[in-house]
Amino acid sequence: MATEPAARITPKLRRDAQNALYQRALQSLPGGTDSNFRAWGESTIYVDRGKGGKVWDADGNEFVDLRMGYGPVILGHGDDRVDDYVNERMRRGVSFSLTSEDEVRAMELVKDLTGWVDMARMTVSGTEATMHAMRIARAFTGREKIVKFEGQYHGVHDYALISVGPDDMSELGDADAPVALAWGRGIPGAVADTIIPARYNDIDALRRIFERHGEEIAAIIVEPVLGNAQAIMPQEGFHRQMRALTEEFGILLIFDEVKTGFRLARGGAAEFFGIKPDLGTFAKAMGNGYPAAAFGGRREVMDMLPDKVSHGGTYAGNRVAAAAAVKTLEILRDTNALETIHATGRTIQDGLREILDPVGIAYHFTGHPSMFGIMFREEVATEYRDWATTDHELYDAIAIGMHARGAMPEPDSREPWFICEAHADADIIDRVLTAFSDSLEAALEDRARGVPAPTATGAMSSPGAG
Repeated sequence: MATEPAARITPKLRRDAQNALYQRALQSLPGGTDSNFRAWGESTIYVDRGKGGKVWDADGNEFVDLRMGYGPVILGHGDDRVDDYVNERMRRGVSFSLTSEDEVRAMELVKDLTGWVDMARMTVSGTEATMHAMRIARAFTGREKIVKFEGQYHGVHDYALISVGPDDMSELGDADAPVALAWGRGIPGAVADTIIPARYNDIDALRRIFERHGEEIAAIIVEPVLGNAQAIMPQEGFHRQMRALTEEFGILLIFDEVKTGFRLARGGAAEFFGIKPDLGTFAKAMGNGYPAAAFGGRREVMDMLPDKVSHGGTYAGNRVAAAAAVKTLEILRDTNALETIHATGRTIQDGLREILDPVGIAYHFTGHPSMFGIMFREEVATEYRDWATTDHELYDAIAIGMHARGAMPEPDSREPWFICEAHADADIIDRVLTAFSDSLEAALEDRARGVPAPTATGAMSSPGAG
């Protein structure tokens, strides 16, 4: 007599401590967190500690971390080389609103590693770095408008929050005439009017924008890879053609290397793609998790400071951030850490192919081995609007299922996996691949049975997840 197959047992994370923390946090923090991107409803994670390529939450659940704080932790959590140096330097004092040698050394390293930055200044976050880069570009050119690409994320200041991340692509307007869509309330219309959205990887459309508005455009800002859509890569020659266009029209090129800087190559995406921008912004990987950021560029552009453009910040170049940048950048310069990271990413991708190919699902990898995504889609994605036609429900179900199985990618199909040096461990790689394989199988079984796909809010530890 035939019997029904046994129901799959889904692992269940411990949540008692975090559920209590969530209820407590809701009384003081909107959404229970300090960032909208961390607010996952009743599934919000409250972290206890991290070491190397792993993190532990407040209930003691252990995960291989594939988020790495959205990219900054390039060596690994609690890297002793960086932490020991920072601890030694911070004992001399942290904030003086005076300049230390650590700050000078950090910016010397940025210059050395990039090869094209002539001058730079530190700030605290990537948001501040892009804000200041835009301001300097407007001051240098005497123009007010900035071109940005749809779906690209440049921080949370008003000028950056235009055409960033809708789920419904129709909100972005006609493909040939994108609208400047404000992401959330509170952004003045006059600010939005200074931003001209463009479609990534469409050089002909970019030329038309320059021909219509060139005399008004101060700069174009670009994530060299589209980090807000699983690191979609530029098509062959796109950056080179964009660089030529900006020079033709007297428009500055800003490479936002907050995610790609010191990760794709020692000199970042500018080195990787062979481009010399006018300005660049850096953060994340330059401090291995400490709040270090910088903006810099050609001398004649940066010479707008200090006399003609306002820039400051009580915590800009504070001793902790500057020391972290010095040690992290020295490690990236002097060791094979980046080569290890890139090799580890390729190894994980090879393992994922072995899992996915026999299943027969259409997919492709996006990005670079150090920060890559998996898109369930036949055609290779070239812009943000392509994300809408991926099977992101399947991806999110797999990602959420991986949490329950001890590996933590972001449970949103727009965010890439970030690889750090500490991931170069056979056990860690095996745990990632096993979690992915089991979660894929479970997600496909649920789909076949008509079980609704889980979402990031309220599903990651529920019995039906995965």
